[in-house]
Amino acid sequence: MNGPRSLGFSPSLLHFEMNFPFTSQSHCEIKMATSKFFLSSLLLLLFVHGVLPRAESKTYWGDVDALKQLKNGVQPNSVSPGSCLGSWDFTFDPCDSLFSERFTCGFRCDLTVSGLSRVTEVTLDSAGYIGSLSSISWNLPYLQTLDLSNNLFSGRIPGSLSNLTRLTRLGLSRNAFSGEVPASIGSLSALEELYLDNNNLQGPIPATFNGLGSLKRLEIQSNNISGELPELGSLKNLYFLDASNNVISGYLPTTPPPSLVQISMRNNMIEGTIPPSLKYLNFLQVLDLSHNKLTGSVPYFLFNHPSLQQLTLAFNSFDSLQAPSNLGTQSELIAVDLSNNELQGWLPPFLPLVPKLSALSMENNKFSGMIPIQYALRAALPASGIAPFARLLLGGNYLFGPIPGPLLVLKPDTANVSLADNCLIRCPSRFFFCQGADQKSLMECKSFGSVIP
Repeated sequence: MNGPRSLGFSPSLLHFEMNFPFTSQSHCEIKMATSKFFLSSLLLLLFVHGVLPRAESKTYWGDVDALKQLKNGVQPNSVSPGSCLGSWDFTFDPCDSLFSERFTCGFRCDLTVSGLSRVTEVTLDSAGYIGSLSSISWNLPYLQTLDLSNNLFSGRIPGSLSNLTRLTRLGLSRNAFSGEVPASIGSLSALEELYLDNNNLQGPIPATFNGLGSLKRLEIQSNNISGELPELGSLKNLYFLDASNNVISGYLPTTPPPSLVQISMRNNMIEGTIPPSLKYLNFLQVLDLSHNKLTGSVPYFLFNHPSLQQLTLAFNSFDSLQAPSNLGTQSELIAVDLSNNELQGWLPPFLPLVPKLSALSMENNKFSGMIPIQYALRAALPASGIAPFARLLLGGNYLFGPIPGPLLVLKPDTANVSLADNCLIRCPSRFFFCQGADQKSLMECKSFGSVIP
């Protein structure tokens, strides 16, 4: 009803007369007393029936209900005193009481719609909450951030999270979620950051992720994600991708997002070769494909890439290196790890020419030949304007011949150099770079190749 609420009595009650004799003075006194009595009664009735102004809820009821569902989905014995959820007292208005003793933390209300506060952020503290998200409707249409990271939530990630159409950040990292990643997450077109790492998620990355046109950062590492990585070329804003420590198989996508700055896919089951399309990633700075099943040649464009700084291809099955036409002199590379592959031939002469390269690991391959003097000079006596080799790891190969002279004056605290487990003529343990393992036996060295003297 929009009209005034009825008070349950007739105005005519205000007008009556007492039927007993009285004087003119007493008549006036009775009139005044009667007026005071009915005025007091009227005010009391107004208060009881709620006609007088009263405090109204400042938080939209649907948002309050969603917050209640979230708290009810958490096991009470995991809600410790002093935690965010421990302070939530719904006998008070949430947004009106935010940052008070009743609602100390866990959400924000940064928007007012039609005079009512709306919840825009839910970020729980890392308090070890145990619970499930499956019974929550997620009817929070103005929510922009949902972060439940570093807790013990379990069960499936609910598809109802797709109700959060304004969500820009979803953080579920380091919990115990299981099951497949719901395909409905791909409908969150405003999502910019997605953190699903360090859970027990299984199955493939949904192809619907191609609908995340605003996505900038995707972290899904340390799960049990399987299948092939979908083509994500439509994600024009994606700059960070970490899918490491899963069981992803198949080949690398042929059309990666052009905006990528970092690709980390170490410790999976990816096979095949490095696709040529990577050379068109003009913003790429970090590429980590270590601990996979990649084969073939390490392509030349990785050594003259305009922005690549860190290249990690260790623990694969690469068998050769392609030399760039400019010999890497225009490369931005700072660190290269090609260890534990099947790389053969002589040490590539162009690597000491990469001007900013300070960390080079070529351990445990099948390189042979003598150590080029350029490698030793770069570690011990670098030219002006050239970064010295602070780390040069060449152990576990079939390098032969004498130790290059410049290395003999190298002190242990100046660089991390290892020549152990090769076929060098003399590499006594008094040299720090010979420590860690003896040189291979002459028989093993000769069985590898007849060129070894």
